[in-house]
Amino acid sequence: MVRYFPNTLKDYTEGAEVSITQENVRSQIDEHIATILKRLPPSPKHVDGGLYVGIAGVAYMFYHLSKNDKLAENRASYREKALEYLSVALQNPTMDKTSFLLGDAGTYALASVIKHSVSDQSYMDMINCYRQYYNSFLNPNFLKCGGDEFFVGRSGYLAGALWMASEMKTEVLTVEEMHEICKVIVESGREYADKHRSPCPLMYHYYATEYLGAAHGISFILQMLLTVPGYLESDAASAKDIKATIDFLVSIQSKDGNWPTCMEELEQNEHKLVHWCHGAPGVVYLMAKAFLAFKNQEYLNACIRAGENVWNRGLLMKGPGICHGVAGNGYVFLLLYRLTNDVKYLHRAKAFADFMNSDQFLSDARVPDNPETLYEGTAGTVCFLGDLLVPEKACFPFQDVFAIL
Repeated sequence: MVRYFPNTLKDYTEGAEVSITQENVRSQIDEHIATILKRLPPSPKHVDGGLYVGIAGVAYMFYHLSKNDKLAENRASYREKALEYLSVALQNPTMDKTSFLLGDAGTYALASVIKHSVSDQSYMDMINCYRQYYNSFLNPNFLKCGGDEFFVGRSGYLAGALWMASEMKTEVLTVEEMHEICKVIVESGREYADKHRSPCPLMYHYYATEYLGAAHGISFILQMLLTVPGYLESDAASAKDIKATIDFLVSIQSKDGNWPTCMEELEQNEHKLVHWCHGAPGVVYLMAKAFLAFKNQEYLNACIRAGENVWNRGLLMKGPGICHGVAGNGYVFLLLYRLTNDVKYLHRAKAFADFMNSDQFLSDARVPDNPETLYEGTAGTVCFLGDLLVPEKACFPFQDVFAIL
């Protein structure tokens, strides 16, 4: 099965200047938005799927654009649209209350931030709605399918709280409360690793699979443990286990820069998935955060190897999305640009953006299951294109390794 287009794009020439043609990028953004408004209107029937594939994700897209200084003349209309989509999502709760990416928790997180941005004081009510789920995540048996990952688990709840605090400069969970969740996550990882004789101190599962990538796996969980302020300093034993587990992940990176989807695929010669959800484009955020936290060159080297893998195999046929599409892989280069200040990565991000507008991609790429949504479709592409205009501020949704709390 062919998963990606061969990369025949021209790579960066040393010393060349990289310029982003704003008019071209803005016209692509406008075109995508017009399609989204037409095909994924703010309707109750489009609420399920939350931030991931529901209309809450479109509200996030408009909020994300509203912060972009290069699109400032549209700020008021973006905020208006964000509120329009958000309102329908709030009025129609999902079946999944506590889930950050798929359910109501994520909607409340987004609502607090959007309302805060327009000086609507009811943002405090939304924070309280988010906080109501806190005790659920302290239950060690919160979810039998695996309660620590991003979509529905503890690390997703932490990601939401950290993002809200960063956006609003307002405390959502106290440091002590976040540390309590971290302790549950670490203890969960230790118990599972011990029971299954894992080769590293911490390991997790989701539906009995030991995923490594960002969507359901250990890389996102570890990134959140690194991000919670003061946690490593507060617990030396946990810090030791977290770092040892990160070092194990570095050791299993393949020569071409990728990672297995899960531990069960560790012995395979080739790791086929080069997606944010499974593979280097998601694990790279953990390695970047680890480099910033520990200043260990080996973590930066792992990021650079991941970037080469994405350049070679990242023009995915699955479509333009950020979960398993070209825009998500393009975000890797924006991360590396911020991490290294090497304009080669800005060139590569631009090349991936241009490719999504090529005849080859438009005619041969597959249409995603949810083609206008934040993670699977063009709402995420719009976020990537917007960030291409302000690469010094670019960040994958809810995963900004540079965020200051």
